[in-house]
Formats: sequence, C-alpha cells, structure tokens
Amino acid sequence: MNKTIRRASVFALLLVFALLIRATWVQFYEGRALADDQDNRRNAIETYAEPLGNIIVAGKAVTGSATTPDSDLEYRRTYTDGELYAAVTGYASQAYAPTQLEGIYADLLNGTDPRLRTVVDTVTGERADPGNVITTIEPDVQKAAYDALGDKKGAAVAIDPATGRILAVVSAPSYDPSSLTDANTAGAAWKKLTADADKPLTNRALRQPLPPGSTFKLVVAAAALEDGLYSSVDERTDSADPYTLPGTTTVLSNENPSAPCEDATIRVALQYSCNNVFAHMAVQLGQDKLRATAEKFGFDDETQDVPVRAYPSVYPSGMDESSTALTGIGQFDVTATPLQMAMVSAALANGGKLVSPHMVSQVTDGDGNVLTDYDDEASTTRVVSSGTAEQLRSAMRTVVEEGTGTNARIAGATVGGKTGTAQHGENNSQTPYAWFTSYAEAGGKEVAVAVVVEQSNAARSEVSGNGLAAPVAKAMMRAAIG
Repeated sequence: MNKTIRRASVFALLLVFALLIRATWVQFYEGRALADDQDNRRNAIETYAEPLGNIIVAGKAVTGSATTPDSDLEYRRTYTDGELYAAVTGYASQAYAPTQLEGIYADLLNGTDPRLRTVVDTVTGERADPGNVITTIEPDVQKAAYDALGDKKGAAVAIDPATGRILAVVSAPSYDPSSLTDANTAGAAWKKLTADADKPLTNRALRQPLPPGSTFKLVVAAAALEDGLYSSVDERTDSADPYTLPGTTTVLSNENPSAPCEDATIRVALQYSCNNVFAHMAVQLGQDKLRATAEKFGFDDETQDVPVRAYPSVYPSGMDESSTALTGIGQFDVTATPLQMAMVSAALANGGKLVSPHMVSQVTDGDGNVLTDYDDEASTTRVVSSGTAEQLRSAMRTVVEEGTGTNARIAGATVGGKTGTAQHGENNSQTPYAWFTSYAEAGGKEVAVAVVVEQSNAARSEVSGNGLAAPVAKAMMRAAIG
C-alpha cells in the first residue's frame, strides 16, 4: 500500500472514530438531557397519556384528571376546592413545571417512580400505575384559616406539636390551580397571575419570611432562661424605661407608654410586649447566644423540607449592640415565615421538644401499599428544657388571659400566645405586619399556630396582632381542638 492510500485510510478511520464518539456522546450523555428538557413535548405527551395519581386530604382526593379534547395530551389535572388547597398541592400543568406537592412527587403521581414498577411493568416496558400522596392536612382547620383570612393578604400554619403533622397551610390571596392545567388556556392565566401585585402564586406560609416583630420575644425569653440570665419568668429584670439603644441617642419606645415595663418580669414584659425589656435582654445575652437559641428553633436552616422546601428564617450576624438590641424585638434583619413561628409555639407546647414538621403522612402505590411513612420518620430535637417550656407556656397564657392577646381566648380551652406588630418600610412608612403565634389544648387535643397579616382593609391605627391575626388563630385553634 503506497503512502497516499495509507494516509487516506488512516484519515478515514479517524473520521469513523470521531463519528462513533459523537454518536455515543449524544446517545448516552446528551440524550438524557434532551429527554428531560422541559420543552420536549414528548415528555408532556407521556406524562398526560394517563390519569395522574392523587393528593389526598382526610381520605378524599382533592385532585383528579379529566380528558383534554382536541389535544395530543390525553388528560389534564383537575382540582377540588383548588383555591383552598393551592398552598398545599401547587399545580401540575401541561404548560408549566409542577410546584409544591405536585412537583415534589411528580414521578410518583405520573407512574415513573421506580418503586411503583412491578415485574410485569419491567418486562413489558409499560408505565406503572401512579401512586398517591396522603397529606396531614385537616380540612376543618384548613378551611377555618382560609375563611378567617378572607380578603386579607397573609398566611397561616397549624401544627400538631406532639407529632409534627402540619394541619393547615394557607396563603392569601390564593389562586385556582385548575386555571393553569390546560396548555390551551394556561398562558393567559399565567400572565394574569404573575402580573398581580399581590403575588397569589407565592406561598406566603412557607416561602415568604418577614420581620416577626414581638413574636420573636419568645425566642429571646427562651434564650435568657436557658442561659441563666434570669431564673424565672417572674424574676424582675434589669430594664430601664425608656431604653436608649447602645451607642446611639435613639430611645426605644413601648407601644403602651403607661405599661409597667421598667424592670418588668418576663411574664409582664410578654403580657404588655415591653420593647425595652427584650431589647436590653438581647444585648445582655449577645448575638451569638441568641442565634444559637434561634437556630435550635429552626432559624437559619436552609434545608427545611416539609417536604416543600421552606425559605430560611434568619437571625442575622455581624451586628453592633444597637442592631442586636433591635433583633430582641424581632426587627433589624430578623425574618421568619409563619411556619417558623408556628414551630416556636409547637416546641414550647411540646415540653421544649420540636418534632420535625411535615405535611405528608405517607406515599402509597396505586393499590394503597405504603412506600414511605413520614410520620414514622419524623425526628425530635430538644430545643429548650421542659422547665423553660412550662414557664413560657404559663407566660403565654397570661398574654391571652390578661394581656395583648385577648382575642384568642377560647372558652373551655387552655390558650397561650404572643402578639407582634412588625415595622414595614423605611421609618415604618408602610402598613405594619400583624402577627400572632399561639398554642391551645383541650380534651386531649393540642395545636400550635402562627398567623401573619400583611395587608387588610383595617385602618392603620387598628393594625395589631391582637386585632387582625389573633382572630384567625382562634378560628384555627377552635377547629383543631373542637
């Protein structure tokens, strides 16, 4: 073979090798990416070729499937009481990526989860029957929160302190997930929802942390008792009134100028929501000790899954003493979700132990066989001592019985709570946020709740945790323990 032919042969062989390598790359590496691409319509056709599995609330499906006329997508998702449960279910759309439980359990609900496959499915290559998601949501508590919030902008969460089961997750204003399910009509609905200034697609209960205001004083009080700064909620504190923020000339005022806040006990300071007491207490403890306690309750946790990933609640760092003082009243850069503040009350109600919150009890296959039991997998963490928890529960009862939280009273039930009114906007130029977190027990049942009202029709002078948020919490607690 002469040199020219040999070189041509080698070159041709190299080209063949290059083609083989490229084909292998496309098939085994890029192929999966192309198959998983959200713009690959074949995926949508396959997903909606059969009815989806369901999300279950109290034994009843709140989702379903219906045929889609004149479309290559055979079925579309449907919802029962869609607005009521939107913060739980999210949506499964022919046009957009699924959210909330629909997104987390998409493989289970469309039958592609490997755990669903039988021997016959493996042999035939057919898609398995879809599974179902069993939630912990209690319909009466969910509806009580939804109705009580009404046309207010805000959110609410209820937790069973002993089990960590989330009984209600409501975000207002809500939306109807059914409007997004059909590819032919979803675009117009999506445009309207995303243009809405009230952001109905945002899950305010889990994913919108806001300044918690005076509800955070429970965390500060817990830190002070655990640290030994004060031995009892009835020991007088060292708290000047008025209190000047360290290193400044700024005087921190109290909402009620005539309240007995000077050197007040923790009980009285919670009862009247004395800013001077908790601002000074935060400085006495220091930001590191406060952060450590806050993190035990769940703050700064970037992996909080319920199983929806909750947005982290934050206790800040790198502050001077004046900023640390402001964190003592739930301001400066402290933020919390309603889920987080419900966790604070849940831990105190449960003797100082926090059971990991979750809103899915089980996932099952199409025949009802349990694949995962999340109730059994719930973990328990000691946050504060049982003694500290009991003292703070007692002080929270004083808040409801004699203090700023009287609108949460329930006849025949033991109720404890804490109000909060958090500043909003520069120099508090916008309507404050109204908060309430609480626990209730009666007849062997107990519940912990948190409510935030961002906006309502109330006059600014009437915006308070007791006026706006406590009645919502009361309705939820009554539904849970009634």
